[in-house]
Amino acid sequence: MQMHQTVGGDVLLDVRDLQTHFYGEDSVTRALGGISFQVKKGETLGVVGESGCGKSVTALSILRLLPRLTAKTVGGQVRFHGRNLLELSDREMRQIRGDQIAMIFQEPMTSLNPVYTVGHQIAEVIQIHTKASRSVAMARAGEMLRLVRIADPERRVNNYPHEISGGMRQRAMIAMALACSPELLIADEPTTALDVTIQAQILRLIVDLKERTGTAVMFITHDLGVVAETCQRVIVMYAGRIVEQATVIDLFARPAHPYTQGLLRSVPDRRRARHRRLPEIPGIVPSLREPITGCSFAPRCPFATDICREKTPSLRDVGSSHATACWRAEEVMGA
Repeated sequence: MQMHQTVGGDVLLDVRDLQTHFYGEDSVTRALGGISFQVKKGETLGVVGESGCGKSVTALSILRLLPRLTAKTVGGQVRFHGRNLLELSDREMRQIRGDQIAMIFQEPMTSLNPVYTVGHQIAEVIQIHTKASRSVAMARAGEMLRLVRIADPERRVNNYPHEISGGMRQRAMIAMALACSPELLIADEPTTALDVTIQAQILRLIVDLKERTGTAVMFITHDLGVVAETCQRVIVMYAGRIVEQATVIDLFARPAHPYTQGLLRSVPDRRRARHRRLPEIPGIVPSLREPITGCSFAPRCPFATDICREKTPSLRDVGSSHATACWRAEEVMGA
């Protein structure tokens, strides 16, 4: 169980001790081992960590989009405006998805339906949640494409996904996500499949739209550069748990967990000599199919001692708005 969190009036989403398991024929993968965090109204929260740490599973668990035959949220609460989303009916969840909480997925080509035009798909979301007429919804779809800076939106509404570029498809996904003015936007690595130039444009677009609409954003990424550019607060995940959470300034200035330090050292730095090898974190992520004794990062950690290998650390405060799950946080921060 992680540290107690006090819910203030500005908290939009309150996740408490969330646990999600995946079930195989003869194994159980504990994808989320009890995570707790909050998203405040109007803020951008970064969720960072390497592949397989549980970032996307967290988003899918919040929106209850997990495959029912193989995955289940087995514990915890997901409170949105005080309502536990895990207790709502399927019908109630459908009313919230796309309306109050929206999501941008990693690869728009697999999220957009290839047999319907872009405008049709955006208009469909608007009609489902606002009961608008077809003509009104299509006009709104064109307005949304203009909002995300797609040139000639009147023509693009009639394009099929394969007829537009990857950058345009991602913009169309953002338009669809924002069509009903959600209070929370979950962006799951929305720039992964794009080239560097388009990535920068999409990031600027999301930040600009957030500032204009007041929508809170939960930004899932493995890229610390994205976090530095777009987020106010950040949580760092490792092996299905949160190992550190802080303001972006504190995280970059005083990382309190060895895993966070390893991630920061692994970021390419133009000031380094070209012949220098990029630092890496030794070892591998532990299997989530087996119970983990002690700190999950201990086998890879240069600071680990006996207590790290024997007892699981809980998140504890190491500063104002800064917490970490590390027995030796003070030594780590002083290193």
